[in-house]
Amino acid sequence: MRKVSFAEFGGPDVLQLVDAEEPHAGPGRIRIAVRAAGVNPVDWRVREGQILGAHPIELPAGVGIDAAGVVDEIGEGVDGVEVGDNVFGEGSSTYAEFAVLSAWARMPEGLTFEESAGYPSVAETALRILREVGVQPGQTLLVSGASGGVGSAVLQIARDRGITVIGTAGAANQDYLRSLGAVATTYGQGWVERVRRLGPVDAALDLAGAGVIGELVELTGDPEKVVSIADLGAPDLGVRFSGVAGSVQDALAEAADLIVRGKLHIPVEKSYTLAEAADAHIDSQTGHTRGRRVILI
Repeated sequence: MRKVSFAEFGGPDVLQLVDAEEPHAGPGRIRIAVRAAGVNPVDWRVREGQILGAHPIELPAGVGIDAAGVVDEIGEGVDGVEVGDNVFGEGSSTYAEFAVLSAWARMPEGLTFEESAGYPSVAETALRILREVGVQPGQTLLVSGASGGVGSAVLQIARDRGITVIGTAGAANQDYLRSLGAVATTYGQGWVERVRRLGPVDAALDLAGAGVIGELVELTGDPEKVVSIADLGAPDLGVRFSGVAGSVQDALAEAADLIVRGKLHIPVEKSYTLAEAADAHIDSQTGHTRGRRVILI
């Protein structure tokens, strides 16, 4: 099969499209013929060799954790799924023609493979950090860097729970944030005062790693009311860095339910081929994303 791999840590240029042995589903796993793979910041952070305890790797290594496709192999001890089912989920080395998944759910009716590949880790992360930050219905949540995949999910899930959301993003994404039910404002000079004018903030999420942890603590008044998924220095200011997945299987089931109920929709901003994986990483690293990027197989 064809897969994207890298033999050394570095920039996007270390990514290579190679011929590789097909993986097989071990106990508790399934294999899918991949139709689309999600592009996530964790993909390029691992490629760069950043220290992420949840993702230890040996070189050469594949790339990708999210995928949607057709089940073609079922491991021992797995039930509730059959060969030929369309599923989306998390696994390893998903930028490939075949991948093994460790958590999955049936694709919601009406969703394409391209759309489905954008949900797994994004939905799990959004649900996890909302739980960790402890925001409650009736309270106000500030989301820094709100227009990307995780931000898009956080805004919609929070609004479904009766939480008021203030989202920061670039000027071009203000209407997009409003369409998801957020009170929108821009980042950049003066952003703290702009947020203050919108009202008190009970909790905050840092999704972009833009060096705003100190300001988020100032706005909430408590470092325990701030969670970051993007700033590895957050713990230095008493803020939780959330980089380890929770119960992915439960999160996928909850995400599927939200999608079916029309409460969660994450648009695909751009699609790439396997040969364009480096371009996908370059675009992802520039930020300013609206929704998701995916690789089509």
